[in-house]
Amino acid sequence: QVQLVESGGGLVQAGGSLRLSCAASGLTFSLYSMGWFRQAPGKEREFVAAISQNGESTYFSDSVKGRFTISRTNAKSTVNLQMNSLKPEDTAVYYCAAAITIRPPVSTGPYNHWGQGTQVTVSS
Repeated sequence: QVQLVESGGGLVQAGGSLRLSCAASGLTFSLYSMGWFRQAPGKEREFVAAISQNGESTYFSDSVKGRFTISRTNAKSTVNLQMNSLKPEDTAVYYCAAAITIRPPVSTGPYNHWGQGTQVTVSS
């Protein structure tokens, strides 16, 4: 079955950096657009970043643009989220998701598969 496993979360001070990774298995990774979402307590899950099947196109929410980057390695079935200049408002559970679409979706609906999430906590 399809599995998406996130790693790399943790506790970091404001201004610091973290690199999240998502390892995929059970699917033909290169056929999927990949996305990162996050969900803070009491809030809806929100889009963070997405990358196209071949990695040539990337998309970011306004709140993380210029601070986060997304990349993928199809040969290893992995997608990464590099988070710099972290802020306390970035605190959330971060989820990796896969969508079998050409253009990466920026909403949750089109995503077919989800990971279990990894906690990111940014202290002030």
